[in-house]
Order: sequence, then structure tokens, then C-alpha cells
Amino acid sequence: MINLTLKKVIILIIFFIVIILAFSLYININKKKNTVKEITKIQEPKNINTNIIDEIRYSSKDLKGNEFVIFAEEGEIDYKNSDIIFLKKVTAVIKLIKNNEVINITADFGKYNTINYDTIFSKNVVIDYIDNNIKGNYLDFSMVNNLLIVSKNVIYTNSENILFADVIKMNTTTKDINIIMHNSDDKVLIKSLN
Repeated sequence: MINLTLKKVIILIIFFIVIILAFSLYININKKKNTVKEITKIQEPKNINTNIIDEIRYSSKDLKGNEFVIFAEEGEIDYKNSDIIFLKKVTAVIKLIKNNEVINITADFGKYNTINYDTIFSKNVVIDYIDNNIKGNYLDFSMVNNLLIVSKNVIYTNSENILFADVIKMNTTTKDINIIMHNSDDKVLIKSLN
């Protein structure tokens, strides 16, 4: 009789342990489902070395109060250097305090440094500034140096002229523009619109 009661007690203990384990498992699965719902904006990494983020916006100001705001549809954080973000479908705005001027930039791709705010724009780069439009395939922007350097198939257009060059450098503070050809024998091509 003791043997039969001991068996019943052991079976009841095992039964309760199974119920407790099943209940614990059920709670853990529901917690994981709720956690995934809370982080829907962060996508799974495409590979081990990167992280993907949708709808990126960064904003920074220099000591003079000039502001640089950059937007991208998608960003990929470099796993090896988390200060670097590779951007897709990029739009940037440089708001200059002096005269309340604005420089708008668009490009297919960008490489943004979150420490010094330097940004490289590439492919289908377009810069709009007052009545000026500059197109190229590569733009190196340094907020620290107040410098825009546009290169590769550069076309500069204003209300009077169209200009073709290899490189255009623009100081965002002084508005000085340098137009450069790689080969000293080549000349900058200018066509009048009037």
C-alpha cells in the first residue's frame, strides 16, 4: 500500500512539473512574440557585419550655428566602424546662418561619419543653392572645413550659363567657387543660355 501511494505521489509530482514547464514555455514564447512586435522598425541584419535602419535623420550644428540635416530611406551601420553609416536615397539640407541661405543636396547613396559629420554623396548628386544647380556623380562635404567638392561629370547651371568641368569646390562660408580641370590642357566649357 505504501508502494502504491508513493507511485501516485511521484506521478502527481511529475504531472505538476510537466504542467509548470508547459506553462513556462508558453509564457516565454508569448514574451518573444511581444518583443518582436516592439522592434518592427529595426530590420534583421543582411549579414553578420552590418545593421540596417530605415528612415534615418541626423542633425548637427557647427560653432557658427550653421545646421546640417541629412535624411535617408535606409542606412547600413558598418559593424567594423560604428561611426560610419552607408546611406541609400539621401537628401541633405545645409542651413547657413549668414543670409538665411539653404543648400539642398540629393543623391542615390551616401557615406556619413557620425563623429565629424563628413559626408560623401555618390551617384546622381544634385546640389541646389539659390539660382544655382550643380550635378555630378560624387560630392565630398566637410562641415568642419565648410567645403563642398563636386566631381565626376560636373555640370553647373545658373540663370545665365551652363558650365562643364571636372571638379567644383565651394566654400560654404565665403561662397568662393573654384572650377578645376584635371588636365591642365583641358578648358572649362561654358555655354551661354542667353
